[in-house]
Amino acid sequence: MVAPWTRFYSNSCCLCCHVRTGTILLGIWYLIINAVVLLILLSALADPDQYHFSSSELGGDFEFMDDANMCIAIAISLLMILICAMATYGAYKQHAAWIIPFFCYQIFDFALNTLVAVTVLVYPNSIQEYIRQLPPNFPHKDDIMSVNPTCLVLIILLFISIILTFKGYLISCVWNCYRYINGRNSSDVLVYVTSNDTTGTSQPDEPSSDKQPGAGQAEIGEDVAVLLPPYDDATVNGAAKEPPPPYVSA
Repeated sequence: MVAPWTRFYSNSCCLCCHVRTGTILLGIWYLIINAVVLLILLSALADPDQYHFSSSELGGDFEFMDDANMCIAIAISLLMILICAMATYGAYKQHAAWIIPFFCYQIFDFALNTLVAVTVLVYPNSIQEYIRQLPPNFPHKDDIMSVNPTCLVLIILLFISIILTFKGYLISCVWNCYRYINGRNSSDVLVYVTSNDTTGTSQPDEPSSDKQPGAGQAEIGEDVAVLLPPYDDATVNGAAKEPPPPYVSA
């Protein structure tokens, strides 16, 4: 019986790309984004006055980020760059274990966005409170406040649903890439199933416990599964054997 989740398995993504190619492109895209964020944070740490807004601009003395939060953000950016680089390298070199940290990050990010959607659905008034706390010169603040609260909640939920759908599709692409690499790596060992009865004269009353599988064999019911070596090893071992002696005329 096929598991229900296997029907969603596919080797292609984005209608034309292979899941391995899609995972590599996704890892590179996240690498670029986190590198840009890291550069912005480093520039803000080097010049703190650039991100310090006056009270006339925000209605109060407000500092974008202090040094402690800045260092935490830089550490998170470096960690994200490492995770994305591992996923890109793992997909390129076909190392499935290197993709797991990036996949876990995707699951965590999807859970956070789902929690935001649930919060908006359960506490719709929190949106209005958040908008009121925005600076007075925030673009289109008055227009957003004039929108019907119910319509505003529906618009935000629709926007979050589109984001969740897209993130879920990316998660499936990375998961399919992980399964593809695992299946490709495990296909190096072949299994050949042969019957115990090679003569066709075995008696049904004969106990099957007398037949012990030999080396390189695994008993499956009444059959024996012979684990065949990889093709490269077999050809190398076969070529290493000495040729037969030449024929000598009598």
